Amino acid sequence: MTEISAGQVKALREKTGAGMMDCKRALGETAGDMEAAVDWLRKKGLSAAAKKAGRVAADGLIGMAVDGMRAAVVEVNAETDFVARNDAFKAFVTTVAGLALDVEGNIDALAALPYPGTDRSVAEQLTHLIATIGENMALRRAAFVRVDQGLVATYMHSASAEGLGRIGVLIGIETTADPTVVADLGRKLAMHVAAAVPTAVSRAEVDPKSVERERDILIEQARISGKPEAIIEKMVEGRLGKFYEEVCLLEQVYVVDGESKVKKVIDAAAKEAGVPITVSRFVRFALGEGIQKKQEDFAAAVAGVGGA
Repeated sequence: MTEISAGQVKALREKTGAGMMDCKRALGETAGDMEAAVDWLRKKGLSAAAKKAGRVAADGLIGMAVDGMRAAVVEVNAETDFVARNDAFKAFVTTVAGLALDVEGNIDALAALPYPGTDRSVAEQLTHLIATIGENMALRRAAFVRVDQGLVATYMHSASAEGLGRIGVLIGIETTADPTVVADLGRKLAMHVAAAVPTAVSRAEVDPKSVERERDILIEQARISGKPEAIIEKMVEGRLGKFYEEVCLLEQVYVVDGESKVKKVIDAAAKEAGVPITVSRFVRFALGEGIQKKQEDFAAAVAGVGGA
């Protein structure tokens, strides 16, 4: 039998919000496979993993930079919000966001770029900043969006300065319309992405593995409920429709009015502008997403539950 560590139980509990014993059992049933354990808990109705897996659990700043029809967003982590308010740290994040434009969001290339005004690279400058401020930091990720025609709309939630905050969104709006005509729509769509957290623009962009994983979970849930096999497939297809409405931007209910589907809003704007308007891509960075904060006393608590 696979031995389950306190650390594994802790990680699963933080990821799903399920109880310690349920997490331990899930890991035991799945030979310690974390993703399989998440699915096991969901199938048993013991987890809200899909909603909790992306919670914010680290500090620092999201930074973004825009240059015409291209934009970049970066995440630089720190241990505390005290550092996030530090002027030197803010200046670093702002500079790095601008540099990310030149490498189209490639994180490795970004780390190797010369840092302006020094003889150090970006990575070396971050090391210097760590030594100066005395707190661990990390250049975690970067992304880039460009359009051929139109604009890249942006939104920064909980902004602490220009282009700096805790949730940053870039959204590419492709159109031949005057950018000033669609600027308001673009900003509102970026705000929607920040609030509604879609993972794809349309169904065609949803990872097939994610769809199959969701289908398997829905089938198992339907069987547990005692429904006849003959109607399970129809039930699952209907629930998959709801899944797409949750994850696909174009199928979500527009948060600005709480009624219209996003696709209808875009179509209406295109009709008014007299030219097509499409969303080519979006990026949403939430500070600390997927990183778990350290809880010093938790391992001892888990260890006391049945000798993990």
